Amino acid sequence: MLSDDGIDRRGFLRCMQWAGTGVLWTMAGGVPESRLLGQPAGGRDAGGFSFIQISDSHIGFNRDANKDVTATLQQAVAKINSGPVEPDFLIHTGDITHLSKPEEFDTIAQVLKSAKPQQVFYVPGEHDVLGDNGKQYLERYGRRSQGNGWYSFDHKGVHFIGLVNVLDLKAGGLGMLGDEQLEWLEKDVQGQSPSTPIVVFAHIPLWSVYPEWGWGTSDSERALGYLKKFGSVTVLNGHIHQTMQKVEGNVTFHTAMSTAFPQPQPGAAPSPGPMKVPDDQLRSVLGLASINYVQSRHALAIVDSSLSGGPGSAAEVHIDNFSFTPASLAVRPGATVTWTNRDDIPHNVVSTEKKFSSPVLDTGEKFSYTFTAPGAYAYYCSIHPKMTAKVVVG
Repeated sequence: MLSDDGIDRRGFLRCMQWAGTGVLWTMAGGVPESRLLGQPAGGRDAGGFSFIQISDSHIGFNRDANKDVTATLQQAVAKINSGPVEPDFLIHTGDITHLSKPEEFDTIAQVLKSAKPQQVFYVPGEHDVLGDNGKQYLERYGRRSQGNGWYSFDHKGVHFIGLVNVLDLKAGGLGMLGDEQLEWLEKDVQGQSPSTPIVVFAHIPLWSVYPEWGWGTSDSERALGYLKKFGSVTVLNGHIHQTMQKVEGNVTFHTAMSTAFPQPQPGAAPSPGPMKVPDDQLRSVLGLASINYVQSRHALAIVDSSLSGGPGSAAEVHIDNFSFTPASLAVRPGATVTWTNRDDIPHNVVSTEKKFSSPVLDTGEKFSYTFTAPGAYAYYCSIHPKMTAKVVVG
């Protein structure tokens, strides 16, 4: 039986593995090896070191897909602490919080205090920079970083690079690094020997997982070009809440699963977003073991409708399933348009020409704007920039 989002739950559950724990990475001789926590160790542990990658904890999320994301994160920490080898440090690849609230940042800090490795390296997700363009994130985690939060460090012969690709997301666009960060990256790796193992980590994937959902980074090719001289490059990401791996030349890409909730396979649902699975299986069936993406040959359906009204009339736009409905709304001058977020995750409403901008809208929250002058007003969600729509006033 198919659910409302078109996903065969039995087929989904058959290919799932426990993902709330994170990924254990072991480095030996410059060669990285990964496994889910709890899986038996391979043959490379001796003489190297290990670190843990966790991602997308979404502290503050409390919808049907997971009513207690703090509990699943705590279970991840318990799994880390019970392992036979103590990792050297943790890497968190973003969406630390759900709404960038101070109490959410405080909660994850308290939970991670109990983890055996006390050193944690962070990069932000789009949910960590809501409302203040990352100011609070930088105050907490960016003291030794450059620009908007990027940095690098060396550990036992391996060069680690943390990148930021979740700021200034454009309407309909992918993640973006930007010229300033890319110029810094080029200089950062210039002095490194080609034999130095490189580990890059960011939130949004640095390869095109599924551009239709914004799962990729628009200027990643330039970044990867600076890494071509190195014999071993590992790129770690989060954002898509499932495991995917890809090898391209000297580069191995790996996306991590979430400690909060799973998302559908690329193209298997109308849009990304939290997936509900049976409560008693949540802790055992978060995330996908592996997925191959094949470019689809059909266009996504776009539904446009209009609603006209006289001066002073009202019109509504619903935000649901990662879309604005209607995608094109016609009103008369003087009409007030109200957007209501019916989705399980936060969105906002931002004019592409900076005519209006809403605060972050959690589930059930509204934003209204009165259009006085004729014209076409394009807008998008800056948190999920593949969401675009327009209001036509005339």
